[in-house]
Amino acid sequence: MTTSPLASKTLISEDGRTAMVSIAVSFLQRAGRKQILSPAGAAPWSPAPRVDSALVKAVVRAHRWRQMIESGKYPSSAELAKAEKVNDSYLSRILRLTLLAPDIIEAILTGRQPTTLQLDELLKPLPAAWSQQRSRLRIPQ
Repeated sequence: MTTSPLASKTLISEDGRTAMVSIAVSFLQRAGRKQILSPAGAAPWSPAPRVDSALVKAVVRAHRWRQMIESGKYPSSAELAKAEKVNDSYLSRILRLTLLAPDIIEAILTGRQPTTLQLDELLKPLPAAWSQQRSRLRIPQ
């Protein structure tokens, strides 16, 4: 649901006791919750950082699994997937998160990632160049 992109208006009652402010906003449905987005061209409103536990868990898991393979504890990703009781394809997609730019990982761990960023978007193939990753994931530099 999106409202029309009109400029904000303020109306004050004749007695001066009531003010009505109208601001054009957009609503985004995410995980069953509605989120209010600022109108285009407006100064961005910055909510308190919100750590997305699914993103954090995936990043931590990726680095843990990478360390387990690199240390020689598991000879292959297939063996690790079997030990962790996950699909080999899923394990490979999670392992790609170790290739994210350090500032993207920091943003995820501190809750400063875009509120629209979700795990399924992170698990899609991303470019190797960190600047292209930022652009694709809409992470400001």
